[in-house]
Amino acid sequence: MNDSRPNPNALLQRVLEEEQQQQRGKLKIYLGAAPGVGKTHSMLHEALEEQTKGLDIVVGIVESHGRIEIEEILKNFVVLPKLTIDYHGKKLQEFDLDAALKRNPGLILMDEMAHTNVTGVRHKKRWQDIKELLDRGIDVSTTLNVQHIESLNNDVSQIIHAPVQETVPDFMIERANTIELVDLAPEDLLKRLAEGKVYVPKQAQLAAEFYFRKGNLMALRELALRTLAKRVNTQVLLYRQGQGIKSIWHIMEKILVCVGPGPESHKLIRSAKRIAASFQADWMAVYVDSPRTQLSRTQRNQAIKNLFFAEQLGAETHILMGYDLVREILNFAREQNVTLIMISKRIQTRWKNFFFRSLADEILRYSGDIDVYTITEMVKKSPKKALPKPLTSWFPYFLSISIVSVTTLFNFLLYSLVPDANLIMVYLIGMIAIASLGRTGPTISGVFLSLLAYDFFFVPPYYSFLTSDADYIFNLVMMFVIAFIICRLILVTRRQSEIARLAEYQTSTLYTLSRRLSRTRGIVRLLRTGINYISEIFHCEIIALLPKDTRLVIRARSKSHQELDDKEYSIAQWVFELGQKAGLGTDTLSFSNAIFIPLIGARGTMGVLRIQPFKSDDWATPEKIQLLESCANQIALAIEVDSLQEELHKSNA
Repeated sequence: MNDSRPNPNALLQRVLEEEQQQQRGKLKIYLGAAPGVGKTHSMLHEALEEQTKGLDIVVGIVESHGRIEIEEILKNFVVLPKLTIDYHGKKLQEFDLDAALKRNPGLILMDEMAHTNVTGVRHKKRWQDIKELLDRGIDVSTTLNVQHIESLNNDVSQIIHAPVQETVPDFMIERANTIELVDLAPEDLLKRLAEGKVYVPKQAQLAAEFYFRKGNLMALRELALRTLAKRVNTQVLLYRQGQGIKSIWHIMEKILVCVGPGPESHKLIRSAKRIAASFQADWMAVYVDSPRTQLSRTQRNQAIKNLFFAEQLGAETHILMGYDLVREILNFAREQNVTLIMISKRIQTRWKNFFFRSLADEILRYSGDIDVYTITEMVKKSPKKALPKPLTSWFPYFLSISIVSVTTLFNFLLYSLVPDANLIMVYLIGMIAIASLGRTGPTISGVFLSLLAYDFFFVPPYYSFLTSDADYIFNLVMMFVIAFIICRLILVTRRQSEIARLAEYQTSTLYTLSRRLSRTRGIVRLLRTGINYISEIFHCEIIALLPKDTRLVIRARSKSHQELDDKEYSIAQWVFELGQKAGLGTDTLSFSNAIFIPLIGARGTMGVLRIQPFKSDDWATPEKIQLLESCANQIALAIEVDSLQEELHKSNA
């Protein structure tokens, strides 16, 4: 079951990243749980060691905060002059980015990565200064407290009972080549605070009363340790993928839950969420879109909805494609270094278990060093309530009967010209034609009808299902087996082509959209380009709303006459504030005749798309909603890049 070869996509991605890193400067972050743990001290001491080895090092900006030991160490470095800014009549000093670029050192030391610059310098944030230095090929060492990481902002605010205004986006943390944790026990940190080694006495007393409580420091320390642990886990995962390592390394718990169309999936997902929370582990949910399962469209849509449910509970979700479910699940699990697979297993009759192994049994059989947790689901004997099917669902059966009838009439014409045994080959052609319809029920019915018609009309004694010739019986059995295998392969191939066509359609749609957006500048033009393309592909009307002051306003329309009523404005505002989709095809505010999708970028939600189909019948399927969300993300990314370029242009002006 294992393939030990490295993943070519992972290798290519790794090569591209290494090429980009060679062109950029290297970033080292000294991460701490709180001020005073020794981040600046560690950065300066390590830089001092590197300087003795001949490395050209300058201090861009380091604040001593009155600490004598820091001021003494700084005397050993070249310190760049600070830029003086006149701010409301006060002379303030900031980091001089242009002087640093002109000096072009081998390494520059930048304290307090999350610092907000005074108005009047090029960038609003110090991390933006650092980013430009890195882009120019200059190595940077900097310090950062865990409270300033953007993704942890809410968690930290709850711990310290105060908002954190200065944050650093997560992509800058991910860009770091090295993160060194500077750790200090809360008791030792409180002792340093009391000795005046963190702040001057007046500030120290105020900090001890509010921020520097032992409970706060313990919680922040745990956040810092978890942040570093997750980064190390990501590095291990990238290494394993690049080297093609399939054996599981039990370093950190990671849970994979297998989602299907059945109602037991909700129970399984909730259990996975509880276990992941108790282990403080990452967890993922996957659905395998396989022609082998032969799910109806309704069942497949339900499986994807179950996947969305897992995403709402915090899971990382994936849709896998392939014929062999067991191979796809286990290969993915080994690539992601999953330690626990969760899957549901239905109790079946003994004879069915003897002939047909369940998916859970097969995964358990080949799982190797991955733990498998199964949740038992009893098969209900009560009749299933099927959804009413449209009348057109009977057409394939009618067509199947028609093909059998035509082949039978054709065989009557050939009856006097060819041997009786060869007539079944005509039926075989008809069976293949029926299988090409792509429906399991009509195909099986056609196979049975063809063999019965052959036996009834062309096998002695005629017009009877009885026969005394053993050769005919053998031929009938063998032709049934051959026909069944051929028809099965045709059905599987057809389903695989549908899956491949869907994947190609999604890729092509996103690629075309990204190309159009890349040739467009300006927020309104980007919105118009994006919504016109989506409207053309999905046959729908779209309104794009962006915030202005405290209210969303319409910035672009696919049709000029479109307007929103107060109820739809309320839905759009809800979507904008919570960053979640709502409306048609969702579980939230589903009474609406349109779907509202947020435009989410790295900085948060920046707008909302209102999408109303021309025909709502069978429109808002999970696949289409997922593709619409991907298109919305492309538009949001393009707007964000355009905004950043505009900010950079204004700062350089």
